[in-house]
Amino acid sequence: MKKKLILIAGPTASGKTKSSVLLAQQIGGEIISCDSMQVYRRMDIGTAKVRPEEMEGIPHYMIDVLEPTEGCNISWFKEQVTRHIEEISIRGKVPILVGGTGFYLNAILFDTQFEETDTDLSYRQSLEKEVRINGADSLHKRLQEVDPVSAEAIHANNVKRVIRALEYFHQTGVPISKHNEKERKKREALTSPYDYTFFALDMDREVLYDRINRRIDRMMDEGLLEEVKVLYDEGFSEDLTSIKAIGYKEFYPYFRGELTLDACIDKLKQNTRHYAKRQLTWLRHQAKPIFIPVDQYDFDAQKIVDVMKSKIQS
Repeated sequence: MKKKLILIAGPTASGKTKSSVLLAQQIGGEIISCDSMQVYRRMDIGTAKVRPEEMEGIPHYMIDVLEPTEGCNISWFKEQVTRHIEEISIRGKVPILVGGTGFYLNAILFDTQFEETDTDLSYRQSLEKEVRINGADSLHKRLQEVDPVSAEAIHANNVKRVIRALEYFHQTGVPISKHNEKERKKREALTSPYDYTFFALDMDREVLYDRINRRIDRMMDEGLLEEVKVLYDEGFSEDLTSIKAIGYKEFYPYFRGELTLDACIDKLKQNTRHYAKRQLTWLRHQAKPIFIPVDQYDFDAQKIVDVMKSKIQS
């Protein structure tokens, strides 16, 4: 018999935290974060990490397990989450995956196998140097030349994904968009090892953007700048995976005296809105998500959870 599994995905600021905790309370669940940045300790405000008081006694996993200097790769992440799913199921509880990192969610849901491949670090470093010297648009133009489909799908500011796409083409001679399309077709033909229900929290785009802007204002009031300043003062490099996270990289130019604080905050809001848009696009290309228009339920967590429970029971 397949293990039961629930996924709650959605763009940032869609209300995943509150809804997931309430659902866990009412169906006997435990929560596994599938946000690839919430694994890092000392990075709480910028990653919108669930606070202890918000957990309301519900166990949460994959939070605060790595130092900011450590790397987080998909193979390791999948292995850890799969182990938590097994242990939660053995205890007779329902594993609830919550997060916005779509690639990670799919890898777990469809038990994607990862092969170790040689990475040309010199090539990656040359791309990172190009970004620092010429800016993100220069790198994005390179991607347009070799893989226009990926260039259309990946925003220039998403430097990490642009570099990954260029690396893939450099290593294989094949556009990563063709590879991704092939994998998508394979995924559609596959069955998951889990009996899963996949919820996608959705809302009007303008409502979402307003919530994002207000959330970032609250983060600033809660001490986001001070949180990033501690990491900057301790010498954490922008090249670290953790510091490349939205909410951290935007403030480094301010600390170096290159941009005003207001300009950095505006950039953070813009990057977050772009990321949320990409999250929604990803959700609409997944197999069998159940979309819940949370704005139509006035963001009332109990109403949202009632919808979830009705779908789980049916």
